[in-house]
Formats: sequence, C-alpha cells, structure tokens
Amino acid sequence: MFAVLQFPGSNDDRDMVFAMKSVLGADARLVWHKDAELPAGTQCVLLPGGFSYGDYLRCGAMARFSPIMAAVTRFAAAGGPVLGTCNGFQVLCEAGLLPGALLRNRDLAFVCAPAHLRVERVAAPFTSRATPGQVLRIPIKHGEGRYHVTPEKLARLEAANQVVLRYCTPAGDVTDAANPNGSIGNVAAVCNAAGNVMGLMPHPEHAVEALTGSTHGRVILGSLLDFLGSRR
Repeated sequence: MFAVLQFPGSNDDRDMVFAMKSVLGADARLVWHKDAELPAGTQCVLLPGGFSYGDYLRCGAMARFSPIMAAVTRFAAAGGPVLGTCNGFQVLCEAGLLPGALLRNRDLAFVCAPAHLRVERVAAPFTSRATPGQVLRIPIKHGEGRYHVTPEKLARLEAANQVVLRYCTPAGDVTDAANPNGSIGNVAAVCNAAGNVMGLMPHPEHAVEALTGSTHGRVILGSLLDFLGSRR
C-alpha cells in the first residue's frame, strides 16, 4: 500500500493518489500529517507537492515537525522506499533524509513548464523502468526548486551515484539553458546513500496520461510498483 502524506497546504496529494490508484492500479491512501504512525501494511511513502504550512519560514521547514515524519524517518531507516516530489523533496531535505537544500529559483520567478530530464541512475526502486541516458519529459511547477549543495558535496554525490535525474535539452545535453531554476549541476533528483529515499522537483503524477502531454511519469511511479511487486 502506498501512503500519500497530506499536510496543510498540500495540493498534489489527490493527484498522486489518482496516478497510483486510477492509472497504475495500486492501492494508495491519504495519510494525515498529525497521525503518529503510518497505516498498517504501508509499503511505500509518497510526499506530494504543494505548499505545506503555506511555505512559511522555509519550504518544508515546518512540515518536517509533523508527527507523521517521525514514522517516515523510522520507515526509511528500515529500508522502506520514500519518494518526495517538489514540496515533498523540500520536506525530505529539511528532515535530513536527503542531502542539500532547495532555494529560490535563480530568476526569482515561479516556473511552470514541461522539463526534460536525463536519467543518470538506473536502479530499483525508482528508475528500474528507465535506461541510462533516457530523456523523460515531466512538468515542473515551483518557485524554490534550485537544488544546492557545495561543489565538494556534489562531487561526492556524483561519485556515489546519488544524482538520479538532471535537467537537459530534448536531445539529452546538460546545458545552462536547459536548467530552469539554477540547480547546481542541473540536478533534478537525488537519492540517499542507501538508495531507498529519493526527492525530485518534477511532478511524475502529472505525466501519467497521454492527454496531459506525457506518460513518462510512469517510468518513476511504475518502477516503484515493480519494486513492491518483487518483494511479495
């Protein structure tokens, strides 16, 4: 069962449930942020996009103190898969479950547009359906999506194969022009050292039906579904 967290200000929680349940056929349920424990039978935790707590103080800075996050931390420490998208990525960084921070976009403007992403890491549980160098087209919509670590830390992440996706051109070239928010190294997604926690700024739940312009979100969400199926 996929537990989709719901904070005050979440606005992609139901979209995520729809993508997992109605499109991919998975069991997905909303979980309120004040719950002290994850539901019995939780196999994966999804932190959706939105504006948790109105983005007051700092994006994700208040949500990290919600009671459910202690349970998420325990779940991740036990090896459970955790995926944070957009605001969920910000929450995971604030909670210390992922390295780095998400800062204001380079141009200090909200960006809402399709993004092209080059797959850098192909591995369960998040990208087993992808191929190395594959270019995905998945939308972004954020004002604070500029991933930041020190250059030295980025080099360590790259050496450890923790950079999962990079912003690129449709042809797969990683250039400054293809970087929508100024993220260091064009980083769009990273995972933890164990590989079971990932954050990404793009929204795979908005790219699961051809009607919306792309089904490439299924590569990521479907990989999670495959991973859970392999553990039965």
